[in-house]
Amino acid sequence: MRPLSLVFLLATVSMAGCQREDHGDIAKLSGRMFVFNYRVATANYLVTLQPLAPITAGSTAEAEFENPRGGAPLSTVEKLFPKTEKIVLQSPPIECVKKGRPYKVTIRLKDADGLLRQTIETSISSNTDQSQLPAKPLVVGPLYTPNPDVFRTDGTTDMSPVQGCSI
Repeated sequence: MRPLSLVFLLATVSMAGCQREDHGDIAKLSGRMFVFNYRVATANYLVTLQPLAPITAGSTAEAEFENPRGGAPLSTVEKLFPKTEKIVLQSPPIECVKKGRPYKVTIRLKDADGLLRQTIETSISSNTDQSQLPAKPLVVGPLYTPNPDVFRTDGTTDMSPVQGCSI
C-alpha cells in the first residue's frame, strides 16, 4: 500500500467518526399542553415537535388524540415543508378534560410517498379541569360583543360548563 493511500484511508475513517449519529428520528417532542380559550369557550390539544433532520417536500405529520369525552380518537394531518423549523399540531375542539388525567397522543411522521418514518407516542395531562371553562363563548362577532346567551338582558349570567362529562 502506498503511503498516500494509507493517509487517505485513515483520514476517511476518522472523518466518518465525526458524522452525526443517525437514529432515523425526523423530529423530537418539544412541547405538549392543553389550550383553554375562555373567550370562545374551546379547549384543544397542542403539540410541538422540533425537526432533527431535513424535511422532504410532501411529508406529513398525522396526530391522533384521545377523545376526553370518549369514543373514537380525534385526528389531524399537517403538511410539512422543507424549511419547517417547528411542527405544530392542534386537535379539533375537545370537551370533558379532567385535571391530572393523562390523555394519549400518537404522532406519525410520513414521507411524501406516505411511508411511515417515525412514530411518537406521548400523553398530556391538564393542570386545569375543563369544568372551569364555560360551555358557551363569552363573546360573539369580530367586535367582541358579549354573548347574549351568557350575559342575558335580565342581568343574569350563564357560566355553566359543558354538560354530560362522565369520564
